[in-house]
Amino acid sequence: MPNDPNDESGRGSGDSGSGPGRGGPGGGDPNMPGGFPFGDPQQMAQMLRQFADMMAAQSSPEEQGGRSTTVNWDMARNIARHTVSQQGDASVSPAENAQVQEALRLADLWLNEATVLPSGVHTMQAWSRSEWVEQTMPTWSRLCEPLTSRIVESMGQNLPEEMQSMAGPLMGMVQQMGGMLVGQQAGQAIGELAREVVGSTDVGLPLGEEGGAALLPAGVQKFGEGLEIPEDEVRLYLAAREVALHRLFGHVPWLRAHLFSLVEEYALGMSFDMSGLEEKLGQIDISSPEALQEALSGTEGEGLFQPQDTPQQKASLARLETMLALIEGWVSVVVGSAVAGRLPHEASLAEASRRRRATGGPAEHTFATLVGLELRPRRLREAGQLWNGLQEAHGVQGRDAIWEHPDLMPSSSDLDDPDAFVSGQADSEAGHLDISQFTEGDGEERQDDGKDDEGEDGR
Repeated sequence: MPNDPNDESGRGSGDSGSGPGRGGPGGGDPNMPGGFPFGDPQQMAQMLRQFADMMAAQSSPEEQGGRSTTVNWDMARNIARHTVSQQGDASVSPAENAQVQEALRLADLWLNEATVLPSGVHTMQAWSRSEWVEQTMPTWSRLCEPLTSRIVESMGQNLPEEMQSMAGPLMGMVQQMGGMLVGQQAGQAIGELAREVVGSTDVGLPLGEEGGAALLPAGVQKFGEGLEIPEDEVRLYLAAREVALHRLFGHVPWLRAHLFSLVEEYALGMSFDMSGLEEKLGQIDISSPEALQEALSGTEGEGLFQPQDTPQQKASLARLETMLALIEGWVSVVVGSAVAGRLPHEASLAEASRRRRATGGPAEHTFATLVGLELRPRRLREAGQLWNGLQEAHGVQGRDAIWEHPDLMPSSSDLDDPDAFVSGQADSEAGHLDISQFTEGDGEERQDDGKDDEGEDGR
């Protein structure tokens, strides 16, 4: 110590090392404020406080809804909201809320003529971007947890053997640090997504509560920029897409779980490149918040966490993309039928929506930033052609009956030749399907016949 009589550093008692070349009082780099060796002491203190808050925020599974989780989604929510607030987020006015509710209600009535699936909407709301973050975070956590958990586990499993043996009890801290980094990235990505979405169904499935249709007035306005189409018409078209997807997920009970299982299947095949992460971390200037944010958000085309491609991943991703294309294709066909003759610019709006969804929509960028998974319906046009063919050959009922069971759904090879599926499998199976489950609801037959209920529940 400087004042230690036994100090052999050459400094006398009371010498703090403030002589020439030592940067003034307190020593250190002369370019640093007050000679502090790590830059601005206030910035360093703030960084340490943020780090301490992140460590303290690692809550138990009970605090995460009772689920075992490796990522703190409360922290991700706070980061997402902060990301939204940085760009400004006006509250929804009563007039905007009334406009959205009116558009959703009218669009839902139009869809009665375009599909046999009854309305799946129970509530209609207008959300601000911050409200979108709050309302959709539970679904994001469930959807991303298999992927983020696999990343965090790989960060420990892929350490060299000698490092694992040395780390020993510290492996838990390594995974905790990984969970914080992934949570930081997830929050940043979801916050960026909130500035682009138009409703609760942008990723191909409802992100809010079941039956809760919602539009973001700010997102609707942004969607219509440059189209030279009245905003009322844009709002009605987007409302029709919103309620159409709620009908599909509300009355096809296996669909939501099937999509989640495909994401989990993708996660099981994930292999994480630890050396790539080390290289990226080594290039980050930790004293620069902008550099850290850029690395986490993947503004250079890759996020901080990128899985390696494996055959299992590729197969799972192909099945997921096919299902997303079928969902998006069905929505496009149904909405097109519902708004035809009602919205003068229907063709332009459909093309804008198709281009946005198929060539780089917000869901694709968010998932690519998170874990390299792109929720992108690459074969949207083929799927639309298939659904149109089914409707022409078997009518609206025959088209919608395909959703009765996942085994009846077209495969990727069917999208290669939609006409063959329409004339072959659709003719032999879809024409004889019982679609009553879509329209019965809670009728007397279901209440009286306990066997039928058990059979459907078991299926």
